[in-house]
Amino acid sequence: MAITVRQLEIFEKVARCEHVTQASSQLFITQSAVSMAIAELERLAGAPLFERHGKRLLLNDRGRKILPEAVEVIRRIRAIEQFLEDSAGEPRGVLTIGASTTIGNYILPDIVAEFSRNYPQAKVLLTIANAQQIENALENGELDLGLIEGIPHSRVLDTSPWKNDELVVVVGKGHPWGGRKKASVEMLHGAPWIMREKGSGTREVFEAAMARKGIEFSIALELGHTEAIKKATEAGLGVGCLSKIAVERELEQGWLVEVACSLDLRRTLSVQTRECRYQTRLLQEFLSLLNQYRDT
Repeated sequence: MAITVRQLEIFEKVARCEHVTQASSQLFITQSAVSMAIAELERLAGAPLFERHGKRLLLNDRGRKILPEAVEVIRRIRAIEQFLEDSAGEPRGVLTIGASTTIGNYILPDIVAEFSRNYPQAKVLLTIANAQQIENALENGELDLGLIEGIPHSRVLDTSPWKNDELVVVVGKGHPWGGRKKASVEMLHGAPWIMREKGSGTREVFEAAMARKGIEFSIALELGHTEAIKKATEAGLGVGCLSKIAVERELEQGWLVEVACSLDLRRTLSVQTRECRYQTRLLQEFLSLLNQYRDT
């Protein structure tokens, strides 16, 4: 049996995407190359590793068993490659970064662009998810670095404050609150809220602020993306609570209206790394750049 690292990389990507098409797009190879790699791996394994459901490929029990092992092998190979690359002088290689939504969509793109200009031999792969997902992925070794919003929960990650942020309550320009630009506790209690999903740093900070005031609330819509919440709020479907960074343009254009209230919606954006881990020069240089943007 001669399983290659490339076959394991393709297997891991198909397992995550559950589609050959999506896996091939993310790996920048043809669909036929993905299918051939999976077929060869299953031939070497002596039995299927996936169940076929239309165009979806779902791991069977054998596939689920070997996936963590495959991920660990890939991580170790990449760590060896990165270590060897570091000895070449200029930082180069692939840095995997995870960021929660506000940071990933509204803060990091400019920083990643600057880093890429400084180090053209380096490549940054940015994953955007909610804070809980980022912490889990960093703990599992799927990421080199994480940036999260709100309250950190991991006991095994090093967490340091990076920037200050504040959530704001917003409504559409035609909403009844738009003229008053202020909401009482009673109004907050009775509002139809449009919120992020559980596990989101924004959701957690909002819930904590409401709990401190003893305000019960109901959620009219739960959406997994900030842009969707902004559009639903603009359309008058409810009241949103989002980072001020994320709604700057909408507030300037008058599409959304900020509503003052008694909630303390301040929060900290944090940088997370794994404890007691060798930091490559590539990671050190990116952390150094992040430090230049740190709020003092």
